[in-house]
Amino acid sequence: MNTPTAKITHLFHSGYAVETAEHFLIFDYYQPLPKGGNSIAEGIITGDYLKTKKNVFVFVSHSHADHFDPIILNWAKDNPAITYIISSDVTINTDQFHCHVLSAYEEANVNQVGVKSFGSTDQGLSFFLQVDGLSIFHAGDLNWWNWTGESLAEQAAAELAFKAEIDKIRLQVNHIDIAFFPIDRRMEEFYSIGAEYFADQLKPKLLVPMHFGKDFAATKFFAAKAKKLSIHTVEVNHQGQEIFF
Repeated sequence: MNTPTAKITHLFHSGYAVETAEHFLIFDYYQPLPKGGNSIAEGIITGDYLKTKKNVFVFVSHSHADHFDPIILNWAKDNPAITYIISSDVTINTDQFHCHVLSAYEEANVNQVGVKSFGSTDQGLSFFLQVDGLSIFHAGDLNWWNWTGESLAEQAAAELAFKAEIDKIRLQVNHIDIAFFPIDRRMEEFYSIGAEYFADQLKPKLLVPMHFGKDFAATKFFAAKAKKLSIHTVEVNHQGQEIFF
């Protein structure tokens, strides 16, 4: 596209910031290994950075430590107008924040952001939202978790659960501009099986890989595979990397 409609910044692991025309969205922020920096150019968000941002939304898909960093709650001290969209399995004092708590298959409409929650094949939620003319999906821990050490019965159950959830999404979502979806080489040769199936069924305009920790090379391998499958993706090689949609 000649004119970007969103600026995406890779933070860490499954964490991304998305800046649209009128909103600033943060998904599953998690920073286990601070590098000493304090700027978004290094994948780090601070309350000071958010002071001047308008219409800030912070999404937490579930309570796992690699998707929920309690430091996000401190940001409200610098920007009290932040809206938090939180999975119901996350324990926080919601009275202290502008907070909407969702379980699977619920909706919220806040400040011109429409949110639908879907399920996961692990814990918590996945999110679909419509904002500033864009349709965005963040999978959380929704994935086809096909672990090589599991029995054939367990692998079959994982496949069934994943495909059933994708069917639910497909029935309610007919267009996705940007999708954030796990690729995880701990699953060895099956590291991208979920992303491939998701792309085949939902056909996002851009599939952005996540859930790879410091294994940036995984995104390079996936980009090569995706090209053969006509999946539009991007290679992510550092924290703070900007992607324009």
